[in-house]
Amino acid sequence: MRKIASRSVAVLIIAVLVIIGLVTYIGKEYENGRQWALYFATFNSGSEGTVYDTNGVTLAAFNKQHNSFSPDGITRLSNYHVTGDYWGRTGSGVISRFWSSSQNYDFFNGTTQSQLSTLDLTIDSGLNNFIYKQLRANGKGAVMISNYKTGEVIALVSSPSIDPLDTQSEPEEGTFINRCLAATFVPGSTFKLITAAAALESIPDIEQQHFMCYGESEIAGVKIKCTDMHGEQTFEEALANSCNCAFADITVQIGQREMVNHVREYGFLDTHDLDGIPTNKGNFPLDFVGDPELAWAGIGQSVDQVCPYTMLRYVMAIANEGRLTEPTMVKNRYIRSSGDSEIQLVPKEDPFVSQLVAPETAKRMRALMINNVETHYEGEVNFPGLKLGAKTGTAEITAEAAHSWFTGFLDDEEHPYAFVAIVEEGGFGLWTAGMMMNEILHYAVNPESVISQTVTTTGRLESADTTGTATEPAVQ
Repeated sequence: MRKIASRSVAVLIIAVLVIIGLVTYIGKEYENGRQWALYFATFNSGSEGTVYDTNGVTLAAFNKQHNSFSPDGITRLSNYHVTGDYWGRTGSGVISRFWSSSQNYDFFNGTTQSQLSTLDLTIDSGLNNFIYKQLRANGKGAVMISNYKTGEVIALVSSPSIDPLDTQSEPEEGTFINRCLAATFVPGSTFKLITAAAALESIPDIEQQHFMCYGESEIAGVKIKCTDMHGEQTFEEALANSCNCAFADITVQIGQREMVNHVREYGFLDTHDLDGIPTNKGNFPLDFVGDPELAWAGIGQSVDQVCPYTMLRYVMAIANEGRLTEPTMVKNRYIRSSGDSEIQLVPKEDPFVSQLVAPETAKRMRALMINNVETHYEGEVNFPGLKLGAKTGTAEITAEAAHSWFTGFLDDEEHPYAFVAIVEEGGFGLWTAGMMMNEILHYAVNPESVISQTVTTTGRLESADTTGTATEPAVQ
């Protein structure tokens, strides 16, 4: 009798455990079923989609039978870090997110429905093509251009890149890293834009002060070297000269607490989001380091690290009276259910606008950046026809090598573009990244003045073209 009772209890316990397990599984399936189904189903739902650039050029397309890219090789190469691929080798592309969002999933029937959709990007693939050739000629690096009024990103290029249809070549080291979004670099003197804004808000008489530069200065027994002997200078002249001695002094006056507050306030310590793609966060000394190290940090050296995307956001705000319209690469999305002739525009949220920089601070920083170009970068000679506000950066990474930075904006109502460019180990900011951006900005403003090109477009909402068909690489 006792044996029967024990067995009954055991069976009851097993039954309860089975029920608990079943309920748990159903709950998990309800929560994660779509993700599981799409992971194993790949394209079995039958959904079709096409990714277009801002001019209607096809960048990628998929349906149940085929995955494809642009039939043009340079377009595939220069736009790879925008599109990504169908195998997830880079985490920055729009393809995987677009494909996933275009699948219909039903809890009871799985991926049984399909839909036809298109994704219109703000990216100009022709501009990306031009940028990639310019950037590749200088080596590795990143370039982004955006409209600081609307937030639309019109160019995003990372080098080195890869043709997603090339399954034979050995990719260069770092090919699958999107240097615009997923990398950080020593910012060098571009960081003085943050220090200058912090000074305007923290030091009441900063515009009345004068700074002496004899080629080097000393802070608490540590020498701060400058690139030149600038003599006596105002705050405005110190930024134009990119004087290390002056900005070491300015940083110490600001103090570490205020510097950290401003670096954090301007978003340089945070990860951000570009249409669902996470960006890398930067670095600045948060714990007490003493005046000499703080001085080097305010100059843009020390342990400073900056993501190009974060620098772009900051410059966009300066150019736009301190207001940041969050960047986006997505213009529109259209969707049509299978068998339905009606095309619907999927509503896109209005861009988020925030006051990233105080209006008066932004106004003064804008003027200071325009002054940099006019008085120190020989704007009429080096950037003819461009009304430009900018800051260079020569970020020392070793005794022999430095990253070349150039960031700024066009003071142009018809072309309100902000930009950031970095060439890894490119040397002086003005002569490498700066001169490269001169060519790129002239092309962005007037392509015909630089080079003529013809693009071929395809009709909307067509099934995926098998030209440029992608097959999964044997080795990923």
